[in-house]
Amino acid sequence: MRVGVVDIGTNSTRLLIAEVDDSGRIAEVDRRSQVTRLGRGVDADGRLSEPAMHDTWQVVDEYRARMQEVGIDKAVALMTSAVRDATNGTAFAESIRDRHGIAPMVLTGEQEARLTFTGATTGVEDTGPVLVIDVGGGSTELVIGRAGRVHFHASTQLGVVRQGERYLEHDPPTSQELGALQSEAKAIIGAAMPRSLDLPSLQGIAVAGTATQSAAIDLGLVRYDPSRVHGHVLTRQVLHAQLEHLRALPLEERQRVRGVHPDRALVIVPGLAILLAALDAFRLHEVTVSEHDILLGAAIGLARPSPART
Repeated sequence: MRVGVVDIGTNSTRLLIAEVDDSGRIAEVDRRSQVTRLGRGVDADGRLSEPAMHDTWQVVDEYRARMQEVGIDKAVALMTSAVRDATNGTAFAESIRDRHGIAPMVLTGEQEARLTFTGATTGVEDTGPVLVIDVGGGSTELVIGRAGRVHFHASTQLGVVRQGERYLEHDPPTSQELGALQSEAKAIIGAAMPRSLDLPSLQGIAVAGTATQSAAIDLGLVRYDPSRVHGHVLTRQVLHAQLEHLRALPLEERQRVRGVHPDRALVIVPGLAILLAALDAFRLHEVTVSEHDILLGAAIGLARPSPART
């Protein structure tokens, strides 16, 4: 079955078109991503702005055209933190159905966490419990499980757009601003952690833009290469060094750093701060970067037969 998944996030809007066979194996047909910043201003105003919605509609139009070009059997548009939190989020979700003919699905935090875990752990050898860290634009998902089963999940109000807008007013951010962001990230993750946890046994997997951009920086990629990024291991030392370097640069210089996509330079500093806070909380010395994320999890779910109605 050929499926199309559009992920309309707080910071970026992404597309995966894939062939999924009966055993759940995936063959990618196309994958695309554009920064649309749908969630800009939501933390302060509580609403999706007209410019942000317009930018997102334009990108979804392009994705719909691509899906029509290659042909698909099923399609879904996932929406996460920005749409969940906005007072006009329901109306925006319906606009995706009305304008583009794609079924909208506004995910709860639990649904987002489970789909992310499914995607991130697909093809991963079962050697013990896994912590999946998904640093998003408006929320960060923390999911622990093993052998495809989720044992713990938390969807936190911690994201690169949300905390970036809340704290980082100067360019480059001041030490006080970054320190306040780090303190909130530590407090939010600490409050979300499970009370009983065998920390030393966890394997860490990080998905989404912060982790993949950090891997690209560490690899010194001039051109982004997902095959090299996927599976790359980032140590806490490397992440800390990147944060210290990038936080000192104004945006214009940050955009020129090798491995940083110019559109993501605005949010890489809060992203690294949040990712490091998660590693510290769970006492992880390193994390493996994965290109397999919520898009893959949703594609697998979309291809599963619907339960028979009686």
